[in-house]
Amino acid sequence: MSNSQSMSSTELGELPESWDVKRFDSLFAVQQGKQVSKKNRVGKNQFPFLRTRNVFWGRLDLADLDKMSFSETEQSRLTLKIGDLLICEGGDIGRTALWGNHVERCYYQNHLHRARVRDNNADPEFFLYWLWYAFEIGNVYFGRGNVTTIPNLSQSKLSELPIPYPNFSEQGKIARVLGLVQKAIEQQERLVVLTSELKKTLMHKLFTEGLHGEPQKETEIGPVPKSWKVVRLDEAYNFTKKPRGLVVADKDKVAFLPMETIPKGRIYVSDFDERLGSALTSGTYIENGDLLIAKITPSFENGKQAIVDWNRPFGYATTEVIPIQEVTDVSDKFFLFHYLLHPAVRSDLAGKMDGTTGRQRLSKEVLGSRLIPLPSHAEQKDIANALNLLSEKMEMHGRKRDKLSELFRTLLHQLMTAQIRVDDSDISFLTSTEGL
Repeated sequence: MSNSQSMSSTELGELPESWDVKRFDSLFAVQQGKQVSKKNRVGKNQFPFLRTRNVFWGRLDLADLDKMSFSETEQSRLTLKIGDLLICEGGDIGRTALWGNHVERCYYQNHLHRARVRDNNADPEFFLYWLWYAFEIGNVYFGRGNVTTIPNLSQSKLSELPIPYPNFSEQGKIARVLGLVQKAIEQQERLVVLTSELKKTLMHKLFTEGLHGEPQKETEIGPVPKSWKVVRLDEAYNFTKKPRGLVVADKDKVAFLPMETIPKGRIYVSDFDERLGSALTSGTYIENGDLLIAKITPSFENGKQAIVDWNRPFGYATTEVIPIQEVTDVSDKFFLFHYLLHPAVRSDLAGKMDGTTGRQRLSKEVLGSRLIPLPSHAEQKDIANALNLLSEKMEMHGRKRDKLSELFRTLLHQLMTAQIRVDDSDISFLTSTEGL
């Protein structure tokens, strides 16, 4: 990629002299969809249609398509073709996706604009990314939407928007670079979802069947291998208590974990704040290696929990967590970590929380009285290790996805403002994400 260029001042800011600026409707024919009404919900010619909730930046979610009646005239006027842009009028103004003939005979509602190229030298994918940059990152069109009780981007406002117009070849190169990164992000997201589903399936199997193919027995918590015990959680694990005589001086720096630092379903938490003893008016005493369980809504339902992994013997956390310690040769903290993320266990505990809606709290007593399966210590470790591997794989794909998302936003900004210019010879690294 190159950044050497002659720039000129335009209404969109500094752009290369080789780029033109045109009105949106000089390159695209804009058509709004059909109004949704009770009347249109009945009658003949019922077809699926897109709503704003189906349109996201750069992608369409077609899992839940609504239907209404479209006359033959409306079908002709509102038909979608490959390469059409679908642009949200309201809500997240300007949010845009590209139609790829995903569903046969699918139309769209009046809160979506369909933009179809009229110029063979306009690449719709490039302009998808331009709108993404302009509305989501660059705030280029701030104040151009119609400001009523609900901000919206009318057909007339969309039509008059100024847009950059590089030559067709450069449009395609820019779209190719950004498309490769976007595909890599989607791939990592799919791998996160697939690994998560695999882990859920494996959790159910391991916590009911174990590793050794034993016959099962029925218990209060369902089937488990015959050799396993079923015990109260507080019979196998300890709840951390502050040691007697521990004094933190006002001038001492103390490790402190706020709720926002505790991850959702990740194994470890290593980050922490530091607070002076004088500023630590309250907190939950914790030790390195403790398993922390968020005890309030919505953090509990979201799976906020982690094992403390830091270079301090002790510290403090928000009062909104419950710390748990394993018992040597009896229980394994990683086994419990995964067991408490089992959807059925989470749901059962959530049903026993106290407090008002939206601010319910799980008590230490309720958590301690929860019945759990208890295999031998060795089998606990083996089960935990298998689930740890899947968790680590899921985290790895999540980190790759996040790094690629950062790269995408950086490239989107730099390419659309011509801080860098594309060259085919420079984009081969995007075909592989192994190094991310």
